[in-house]
Amino acid sequence: MSDIFEITFLSLQVSTIATLLSLLIGLPFGTWLALGRFRGRSFLLSIINTGMALPPVVVGLVVAMMLWRSGVLGSLKLIYTPWAIIIAQTIISAPVVTGLTAAALEALDPRLQQQLLGLGASRPQMIWHLWREARLPLLAALMAGFGSVISEVGASMMVGGNIKGQTRVLTTAIVLETSKGEFEKALALSALLLTLTYLVNLALTSIQQKGARK
Repeated sequence: MSDIFEITFLSLQVSTIATLLSLLIGLPFGTWLALGRFRGRSFLLSIINTGMALPPVVVGLVVAMMLWRSGVLGSLKLIYTPWAIIIAQTIISAPVVTGLTAAALEALDPRLQQQLLGLGASRPQMIWHLWREARLPLLAALMAGFGSVISEVGASMMVGGNIKGQTRVLTTAIVLETSKGEFEKALALSALLLTLTYLVNLALTSIQQKGARK
């Protein structure tokens, strides 16, 4: 039971940190893409949209190569640690949050920006009001970002190594139990993962619905 609690806590911990990091990256970058008018914008948007479907195993391979002893970040000794999983999951989640943020802000009435600036709002104030206006789809972006990493297995396995007591998370534990033929344990862990994902998304959906009634 203690092992299951440890695995569950680590899964929630690394995926939450990765989602928050992707939010710190994706929210400003997506805003810049949505509001900016510059050469190469369409190209960048196409890259982000492609990144939303980035295969986790490809991310795992690239991150593993970077964090390996001979890699450019090998001196940090992060391979097969929870931080390696966080880095990989952040790379997976960030394009999702960025792309959905850009789409949410682009869907707003373009005249709203001019109205806010005309009323004397500074650019940071204008952006803050646009975020408030688009808060419901932005929360959906947050949920999508979390969903893309809490259920991810390929990258976590490659950069974390599925080490018991250190880097084993729910998805990699499910793969391990399945490979051993312990299908009952695998099903129990799968049910736990689904329940955990549901509870997190239920909390975020409740916040979203409260915001819709305001």
